[in-house]
Amino acid sequence: MRLWGGEKDMDITLEQLTHENCDDAAAIDRDDIPSDWVDPASALMEVTDYGAEHRLIGHTYLARIDGKPVGLIMIGEALAWDTDPAEMRGKPFYRVMGFVVDRACRGRGIGGTMLEKAIAMVYDEFGRRSIALGVHRDNMRAGRFYERHGFRRTGIFEGNDEYYLRLITD
Repeated sequence: MRLWGGEKDMDITLEQLTHENCDDAAAIDRDDIPSDWVDPASALMEVTDYGAEHRLIGHTYLARIDGKPVGLIMIGEALAWDTDPAEMRGKPFYRVMGFVVDRACRGRGIGGTMLEKAIAMVYDEFGRRSIALGVHRDNMRAGRFYERHGFRRTGIFEGNDEYYLRLITD
């Protein structure tokens, strides 16, 4: 199923995830992705609410093309975890969580556009910081995707997830 006229004219919009559009986010086809790889929309809504209640900076975005929900991504202020890599300790950084693209939309550049737009929007609103994320050890495709977008593998694990980092050096 084609959702747009072609990759060159796809217009991906990002809107903040809310209780009003959470059902749209839940409709994203991600049945082929195990829940231990990426949290469902309902869990991201809970984390989003927690962040708002505790005044953490960042956002959870629902991505759309022509009004159709095609993806979800959270990028926000990281709370310190004991397993965080040493280069992230003692410094503020962002954590990406819950990043998923609808099954029908993968392999078309949508995920890369979503990731870079979300990062740019958070940087514009809150300032630049390094970014950490976890990739399930069995999700090699995601690891390659993040490496293409400037993240590096660390060999450090939190459970089954390996940390990937995109450091700001300035």
